Parts: sequence; structure tokens; C-alpha cells
Amino acid sequence: MSDDDKNPARQVITDYAQSHFRYFRTADGTVYAQKNGHPVARPIRSQGTTGSHRQELMVGLFRDGVGVFNGTALKEALDLIEALALTEDVQPVHIRVAPGYDGATWLDLGRSDGQSVRIHPTGWDIRTPDPQEVCWRRTQLTGELPLPVKDTNGKGIDQLLRLCNFAGAETECLAIAWLIGCLGPTVPVPAPFLTGPQGAGKSTGGRMLVRIIEGMSGDLRRAPKDEENLITAVAAGWVTALDNLSHMTPELSDAMCCIVTGAENVKRALFTDGDVFRVGYRRPLLMTGIDVGVIRPDLAERLLPLRLERPRIRRTEAELWADFAEVLPVILGSLLDLTVQVRAAQADIPTDLRMADFAHLCAQLDAATGLGALTAYRASLDDLNDDVIEGDLLAQTVLKRAAGLDPGTEQRMTSAEWLHCLTGLYTGEECRPLPKGWPTTGKVLSDRLKRLQPTLAARGVLIEWGRTNTSRYIEIARPPTAPPPHEQEAAF
Repeated sequence: MSDDDKNPARQVITDYAQSHFRYFRTADGTVYAQKNGHPVARPIRSQGTTGSHRQELMVGLFRDGVGVFNGTALKEALDLIEALALTEDVQPVHIRVAPGYDGATWLDLGRSDGQSVRIHPTGWDIRTPDPQEVCWRRTQLTGELPLPVKDTNGKGIDQLLRLCNFAGAETECLAIAWLIGCLGPTVPVPAPFLTGPQGAGKSTGGRMLVRIIEGMSGDLRRAPKDEENLITAVAAGWVTALDNLSHMTPELSDAMCCIVTGAENVKRALFTDGDVFRVGYRRPLLMTGIDVGVIRPDLAERLLPLRLERPRIRRTEAELWADFAEVLPVILGSLLDLTVQVRAAQADIPTDLRMADFAHLCAQLDAATGLGALTAYRASLDDLNDDVIEGDLLAQTVLKRAAGLDPGTEQRMTSAEWLHCLTGLYTGEECRPLPKGWPTTGKVLSDRLKRLQPTLAARGVLIEWGRTNTSRYIEIARPPTAPPPHEQEAAF
């Protein structure tokens, strides 16, 4: 076929595409196609077997009687469309949750008709968003949610708590706070870690929490073997749930910290030598397990332990999930009602906690309901600090050394001198062997203390670094006895 015969086909496809679809680019340069009046956008370069824009375009051309075209004509037309779209304005795409106009938040229900939930300062409603306001990106991990029920009077929350085996009101209010946090597109939320004895329903409880946000197709996964696979799974969905963790490597711990608070990964683009593409992510994360071993201090500040207990009456899986699917519209409606109330509540922002946004959300939840979520969150962080110290022999040795200091005093030494001092304190008179991972140089000790600094500060031991005219030093101090910062604020 001559070039003159090909040109009309390319032109016909291009004209049809531009009249039926809106093309735009994101900040990373990816070009998306959005059917006119529909909020769902698809990358035009997607070669997936289902739901790709190429298939969408081919079906439209056939059903509208335009014709059936070969792959070469489609490729050339899409190449031209992509080049033209790179000059258009930049617009972001979102998975599941997105910010909207006038302080609103959108929740994608995953429906084919594009209907979504708009959460605004005075309530929530179901509508199809304006494509100029919200563009949804969907993957195989995007499940469909039922239409939430209006005016539930809080019945859905009660039904959820009856289905789960949470151990006490403190755990229940933290689970509710986390679910509300998942509906916020910009607020980092700590990662719930569902723990409890064998048979407590940790996996089932985790699935229930995930399916409130991701639909009945949402499920738990085994932790990927490497960070790259974990990032790929995280970027393709909203809530990432990892099941039955029994060990956490330093690499996985660092990756989880990045997932909770947000990070960006840069990779080389396929079939190129120097081009790259960026993958930005900040997602709600959930984990289950009986015990993950030693928890690193930076991850401990980003965890939210939710303790479960063994149920007194067992139910079959079929019966349990049938009941959950039946009440899910009511649960979602009650969660949306409570989210509106919490966002409207006025509360001071706690300034002494690492995850300040989530702490503020807990304070707002307390102001709206009086549940005591902030107190429970502080108690959970205190327990996690104990877990970190119990799993770190260096932290225990530093606390033992600091116990010999009088309140309001400090001691300064070089890192090498501190290493000699702490090593001698640990080995003792019996000269017991040093544990695996004990610092071997002053530099390693200094780095370990920097990681332990927030944990030790929560136990009244302050560590600072400084320099004299001749050398650098590390200062370990016990401040004068004083109430914790949150108690000082409450006194006024």
C-alpha cells in the first residue's frame, strides 16, 4: 500500500480521536486519553490486554461505522496525538482519592459510569466529577465500591466493629481514625499493624479494613522480595496490605517508611539509554502478623498497632463475607458521615508527635465524638518505643548509662570514648561476648545513636552532637524532671 493510501487512514483516526477524547499530559510527561464527559483517563501507551486506550479507540471506530484499521495506521495516529498532547496543559491523575475544588475530596467508586463520592465541608453526595476537576486512573487493583447509604446514623461503624475482633475501645477508635485518614489525598497516615494471638482473625480484619476503601476485590498480599516490586504494587493501587509478616529486613523497613510519608523513585525508561521516568507514591499501608521481630525506630514512629483477640464464636468464611458485603454500603455511608463531622471539628494540632497530621485527625475525631483517639495514639507510640528498646541492646545500654546521671546533668565524650564506655558497660566484669551488630567504630556508634535519638528522648535521655576547637563530641544528658509536652499543654 502506498503512502498516499495510508495518509487518509491516519487522518481519519486522528480526527475521530480528537473529537471523542480529550488528551492531556501529566507532570512526568505521560499522555492520557479521557473520553469526553467521563472522568476515567487511560495512558495512550498502555498495551494491556484489557481496557487500553488502543482497544477503546478501535471499538469506537468500529461501532460508529468509521471502519476497521490496521495496526500501522493506529500506531501512526497515536504517535501524532501523543506529540500534540505534549503541548497541552499539565493535569494530574489520581487513584481512588483525589482533591477537588473548594476544599472538597473525591472518592472513586470504581464504577463504569464514573460516579464518585464528593466529600465537601457540609456533607457528601454522589455525582460524576467534571473531567477538568478530577481525572481517575484505574488499574487491575481498582475494585468497585457499592453506592454508600445516606443517613445511617452511625449504624455502619457499629456493624463494622461487631464484625472485627478489636481488643478494646482504644484499638477501635484508632482503626476508625485510620479509615478516615485513608479518605484524605494529602494527609500521611501511619501504617496499621494488626497483631494478636493465632486465630484472632488478623487477616480477616485486615481484609475488612481494606475492602471498605478498595471494594470486595481488595485483598492482602505477601510482602514482595525486593523494593522494586513493592513500589510497583504500591503505585498501582491506593491501600497496600501485606499479610503475615514474620520478619522485616532493613531494606523493607526503609521502603515502608517511604510509602507512608511519600517518596519518589526514578528509573530508566525502557528502550532508551538516557531517558528516565519518575514514580511518585504516598499510600496508606496495612500489615498483619503475630510478630515481625526487631522494629527500627524510624518505622516505629510510622506504625499504628491494632490488637485483636480470639473470637468466642466462630463463623464460616462464606457467612462472614456475605454479611460484610451486605452491610458494606451502610459502613461506607457511616464512614463518610463521620469524615464530614471530623473535618469540620476544631482541635489544636499536637506539636510533639512525628505524624502530626494524623495526630491532628485524632484530636478532631475526639472533638467530634469524644472517643479518646489521641490518647490511644500516644499510648500506642509509647508501646512501640518499648518494643524498639527491648529489641536493641545498644539502646538498653545507653539507658543504663544515663541512669547513672543526675537529672539536669550531661556527659560529653568523643564517639570513640563513648564506644569504649558503652562496650565496657555491656560486657561487664564477666566479659560476655558482644552481640551481632554491635558498633565497631565511633562513626558507626554515632550513626546508630542518631537513629535511636527520638526513641531515647521519649525515655528522658537526650543525645546531642557538637564540636570543640579540637574534636567533635556526643553529649548524653538527663533533663530536669518535667511533665511530657502534651501534659504541659493541657495544664493551660
